[in-house]
Formats: sequence, C-alpha cells, structure tokens
Amino acid sequence: MNIVKHTLLAFSILSLTACNDSEEPKVSNNLANDHIEEVRSEYIPDKRVALFNVEAMETDGKYILKGESNYPEAVTALKDRLKSENVTFEDSIQILPSKELGEKTYALVRTSVANIRSNPGHSSELATQATLGTPLKVLKQDGDWYLVQTPDKYLAWVDHGGITRLSKEEFSAWKAAEKVIYMDTFGQSYTEPSSDSGMVSDLVAGDILVKKADKNGFFEVQYPDGRLAYIERSKALDYEKWINSLEQSEDDLVATSKKLMGLPYLWGGTSSKGVDCSGFTKTIYFMNGMVIPRDASQQVHIGEVVDSTRNFENLKKGDLLFFGTPATDSTRERVVHVGMWIGDNKFIHSSGNVHISSMDKDSEDFDEFNYGRYLRTKRLLGTEDPEIMNLPKNGLFRHYSADSAAIEEIKQVLNP
Repeated sequence: MNIVKHTLLAFSILSLTACNDSEEPKVSNNLANDHIEEVRSEYIPDKRVALFNVEAMETDGKYILKGESNYPEAVTALKDRLKSENVTFEDSIQILPSKELGEKTYALVRTSVANIRSNPGHSSELATQATLGTPLKVLKQDGDWYLVQTPDKYLAWVDHGGITRLSKEEFSAWKAAEKVIYMDTFGQSYTEPSSDSGMVSDLVAGDILVKKADKNGFFEVQYPDGRLAYIERSKALDYEKWINSLEQSEDDLVATSKKLMGLPYLWGGTSSKGVDCSGFTKTIYFMNGMVIPRDASQQVHIGEVVDSTRNFENLKKGDLLFFGTPATDSTRERVVHVGMWIGDNKFIHSSGNVHISSMDKDSEDFDEFNYGRYLRTKRLLGTEDPEIMNLPKNGLFRHYSADSAAIEEIKQVLNP
C-alpha cells in the first residue's frame, strides 16, 4: 500500500510539473543580486529613512530588476554597475512617488496628531506621529493608507483621515500663507471667537495653522482641509514672530522639557498626547526650532561627543544622554534609550512616564539601571550638523527666500 501511495504521489508531482509550460522568474543568487546588496549597503544604510526594495529575477538567461525605491540615485548606481559588468537586464523598478498619485504628492497633517504606522492598518505598530500642519511627502497608496515621509525622513503609513493631499502649487501656496503655532501643551479650537462657543478640534503644542485674521483676542485660523476655527491668542504665537524670537538656549530646552512632566510613555509617540524616549527629546527640540532624527539609535549619530566615561561634569543643559549595550568583538552597539541633561547631575526622560532621574549615587532619585547602561552624551546646541534641521534657517513651514510678488501670486491659489 505504501509503494502505491508513493507512486501516485510521484506521478501527481510529475503531472503538475509537466503542466507548467513556462518557467516562472525566480530570485537568483547571482551577480545582479550581489550588486543590489552592495548598493543597498552604500546608499541605504538605514531603511527607516530610505526605500530600496529591489530584487533581480532571472528568466530565459536575462535579469529583470523589480521593486520600488524613493532613491533614484541608488537605482542609477545599480544600473551603472550592472552595465559595467555587461549584465543584461530589464529595468522594472518603480521610482516613487507612484504615478498613480497624480499631482498630489504632498500632504499636510490635518488632525492635532496623526498616528503614523509601520504598515497600512490601524492594528499595526505605531512608528511615529506628526502634529497638525506638518508637511509630508506622499510616496504611494494602499487602499485608504498612504506611505509618507516626514520632515525627519522617517518612512511609515498614515490613514487618509489624518492628512490633506496637495499638489505642488497648493503646497507652495500654503507655505506662503501666514501661520500661527500653538504653544500650550493641550487645548482646542472654537467655532467662534469665544471660549464658550463650540469646539472644532483639540490641539497640542507645535500644531501649525494658517492665520486668517486677529479678532477679539483670538486668531482666526484655517485647517489644511479648509475648516475655519478660532484659537485663543494667549495660547498661540505668530509663526514668524516665534521663529525669529527663538534663542535656542539651554534654559529654554529645560523649560520646555518640564512642561511635559508626567506625560505617559507611548511607543511611537512624539507629541504631548504621549511620548517614547526619543519622541520626548524630539518634541523638546522641535518646540525650540530644531527638527532632529526620530529614533534614539539615529539621534546618537548627530551632534558632538561630550562624554563617554561618566564624567558628567562636562555636560551642559540640553545635552542628550544615550543608553544601551556597548559593542563587543561579535556584536554591534545597541542604543535603546535617550534622555536630556538638565543640570545638577539630573536628566529628564520618558520611561513609564516623563520624569527626572539622577546620576548621583547618593541621590534619592539615583537611576542605577540607566547609570549602568550609559553609553555617551552628545551636544546638539551650537553644532553644525546636516541632520539637524534648524527652522529659523529652513523653509519647512514657509518660503524662506521668496520675493513679495511671488508670495502674493501663490497666495491667490490658496485664496482664489
């Protein structure tokens, strides 16, 4: 009986194989894939900020390059390498943004905080957040979800309800408009210039809206989706006045951090609705006019090294302390936590909630656990680093250098 079964199984497999008239393309361990890995290593060292999902499929003695990337330079480098090796290939790589998006490859966050996830689905891991008015690059669509890139270059997915998509012209008009930035940790906007009127939506620190008018102690503002509302003037600032008044001082960083005391820890959180460790330091710096990388393992690579030997006397307020596991002969360094120095041997960080800990072994709030896994301290203030976006010198929320005639022209797109 077993012999009969095996014979029938073998015959079935042979029959199924015989029905396949053409060989399917397959991933091959070949020269093309070797070059793909070399290009990925050279151009895309961090997949959180650049996309290079490319593979070489082999069929009929020829290679088909398939996949997608938002990094044209990497794709060009790959094709140049293959040509230099006389490798025959067909280019089927899609360069993002996807053509299916049409002209609307820009977006603005239209809710107080948009949750941006690792994959297109509400049950997916929260990767990061973006506050109201944050400009995003839209790369592709999957149902009601969009793959976007945040100003700190982070790649993740946001649902359609969190953003308003714009064309280049519409986005340019938005940048030209006057704006306000919300400064209170929490708040709301109203239907009329009165705190007794109805609520339009909630607001958090760092939300940015178009300024329409100034009425009775309120700013009339416009949301990216066109909604009009009013916010109390005492809780917001004209964006230009805010950006020009920033001192970006040590004491300002400390003051900002203490306004967020007690916030709950939220994996992926970067707003006053909840923060993880790097989301906390990122929020502190943003409210002082600086956009820094998203994760602790990215933040550790910016700025200047101040200490790596627990010589905390060298630290200044605002310095970032990094914690984790040091490298060994067989393992890489792992950076898993970050906090900010506030002086007096203390640092503030988000762990469980936002609180202050000490590096003084004799202090009641001595943090023995983090003391034991301390790696190094980096200084961001006063350093020139291309990965630190300085808003007073950058056009993220405005046209940094545009003549008045050009500004008036593109304003007409926003207010025809």
